[in-house]
Amino acid sequence: MSNPILYRKRLIPAECILLKDDRILYRDEQIIVTGWHTLKPRKDLHHGFSCYYLSEGFKISRFYRDDDSMTFWYCDIVDHTCDPDTDTYVFTDLLVDVIVYPDGFVKVVDLDELVTARRSGILSEELLDTALLRLDNLLQIIYRGEFPRLQKPTELYRNAFY
Repeated sequence: MSNPILYRKRLIPAECILLKDDRILYRDEQIIVTGWHTLKPRKDLHHGFSCYYLSEGFKISRFYRDDDSMTFWYCDIVDHTCDPDTDTYVFTDLLVDVIVYPDGFVKVVDLDELVTARRSGILSEELLDTALLRLDNLLQIIYRGEFPRLQKPTELYRNAFY
């Protein structure tokens, strides 16, 4: 299987960025696992690993500091398109995110951006519904204690990055 081309599309601010420096660590029909370094490294955010769950519409990322200690899990709610002829994926960030800290504390962020995007017409009613249903699905997984299942791919392929 060849390496796909990955783009991250943001609605706020509007941008579509080629993830040219993300390294594909694993891919099958269900997931894509990547390793990456931040474009502008900071002491509190230096590098990480992400797993795109294609059918669920999540991107689960493990963030690390520059000393290789874990900061938190960052969970993006996403939608994606794929062009099979060019093996290109465009992952659209649906704005709302979930942060899971090492101590288990769960924080939902950027709900206000959903409202802003919907009111301004950037986000369709259908995508708003999609974002909220995917958020609910992710939170149910976390609350049932099943989040380790979503963490596993980034842990399994972490050593392939170094």
